[in-house]
Amino acid sequence: MDLSSQRQSPNGSRGFRLQAPLVDSVSCYCRVDSGLKTVVEARKFVPGSKLCIQPDINPNAHRRSKNSKRERTRIQPPLLPGLPDDLAVACLIRVPRSDHRKLRLVCKRWYRLASGNFFYSQRKLLKMSEEWVYVFKRDRDGKISWNTFDPVSQHPQPLPPVPREYSEAVGFGCAVLSGCHLYLFGGKDPLRGSMRRVIFYNARTNKWHRAPDMLRKRHFFGCCVINNCLYVAGGECEGIQRTLRSAEVYDPNKNRWSFVADMSTAMVPLIGVVYDKKWFLKGLGSHQQVMSEAYDPESNSWSPVSDGMVTGWRNPCTSLNGRLYGLDCRDGCKLRVFDETTDSWNKFMDSKVHLGNSKALEAAALVPLNNKLCIIRNNMSMSLVDVTNPDKNNPRVWENIAVKGQSKGILSNIWSSIAGRAVKSHIVHCQVLQA
Repeated sequence: MDLSSQRQSPNGSRGFRLQAPLVDSVSCYCRVDSGLKTVVEARKFVPGSKLCIQPDINPNAHRRSKNSKRERTRIQPPLLPGLPDDLAVACLIRVPRSDHRKLRLVCKRWYRLASGNFFYSQRKLLKMSEEWVYVFKRDRDGKISWNTFDPVSQHPQPLPPVPREYSEAVGFGCAVLSGCHLYLFGGKDPLRGSMRRVIFYNARTNKWHRAPDMLRKRHFFGCCVINNCLYVAGGECEGIQRTLRSAEVYDPNKNRWSFVADMSTAMVPLIGVVYDKKWFLKGLGSHQQVMSEAYDPESNSWSPVSDGMVTGWRNPCTSLNGRLYGLDCRDGCKLRVFDETTDSWNKFMDSKVHLGNSKALEAAALVPLNNKLCIIRNNMSMSLVDVTNPDKNNPRVWENIAVKGQSKGILSNIWSSIAGRAVKSHIVHCQVLQA
C-alpha cells in the first residue's frame, strides 16, 4: 500500500501517526474555539482547515498578553536622564525643602517621590530634614490666618488657606503628630457652636485632609502629644455642664479616638507642658479657682499637683533635652530653668535687651527649633537661643532673626509683608514641622 492510499483510507491514520508539517502563523488555526475538539467541528468553523497537531507549538503563542499594556506602563523614563533611580533619589533628597513644591510640579514621578514617605525618611536618615515654624494668628476682626517661616533662608513660604470651618473658630487645639502632620481640632464656631471636627495639614504635600472627629464637642481645652498620640482634656461645651472633666486620646496608627480617665475636677486649662513623661495642666476650675493636675499615660490616672514647678509656672514653657525651660519676662528677653533638686525655677540666661511690655512685643510661644529654643512674639519677631552652648558670652547663643538685607541686631517685624501691622493681630498657636 502506498502512502496515498494510506491517506485516503479512513483507518489508515490509526496504524501509525503522520508527522505533522511545520505550521506558520498564517496557516495555524490554534485560535479556533477551544470547544471545537474534533477536526470535523473545526472544519465547520473554518472551512477547509485542519487543527494544528504540532505538539511543540504553544496554543497561546499567537495571543497577545493581557498584561502587555501593563508591562508597557511599567517601563518609565528615569528620574534623571543618564542616572539610575537610586542615584537620582540620592541627588533629589538633597534639594532644599523650600524647593520641594517645585519638584512636585516637574512630572508625576517626581510628584509621587517628593510626596511619599520614602523620600522624607531618607532625608531624616541622612539628617537633612528641615524644621519650619508655623504660626496661627487672629486679627481684630476675628479672622484666622497662618504663615510659615524658614529659619535657613529666613523667608516666609507659601501655604494653602486655612479651611473655612476654622477661619473664625475660637478655642481650638493645635498639635503635631509624626513630625509632619499639623492637626486642628475642636473649637467653637460663631454659628455652629462647639465642634468635634478634626483636620490635619501634611507638610510633605502642602495639603489639608480630614481625620476622625473627636468623641465630645469641646473648646478652650488642653492638648498635648505623648508617644505620638494626641491627648485632649477639659475645656468647655455648650449645655448644662459647661466645664468638662472628660479626656480622650487619638492614635494615628489606629486612626480612632478613645476615652481615657477623667480629670479629678472639671477645668479650663490655660497652659500645659509635657515633662518627665507626664502631662501637666494649669487652669481655672468651675468656680474660677486656679488648679493644676498631672496625667500619667502609663497608669492612665490624674493627680493634683502643687509643687514648685507649677507654683512658679506663669509664662510659656517647653522641654528640651530632658530639661524644662520657661520665659522669665513678658517680652521673652530672659530664660529660666526648672531645677528638680531644689524644686524651684532658677534664672538661666538673659539677653540684656529689654524690648518693652506692649502687646505687640509680648512673647506668645516658646518652641524647640533645630535643637535650640525659639521665642516668637506677637509682632512676629523671633529669637533663637542655644541653651546647649556653655559659653554665654558668645553672641550667637542669643540670636535675633531678621529678614535678609536687614541687620540682625535690629528687632523688627520679619514678616511685615504678610502680617501687616503687629498691633492688628496676635498669635494663637505656634508649632514646628519637619520635612
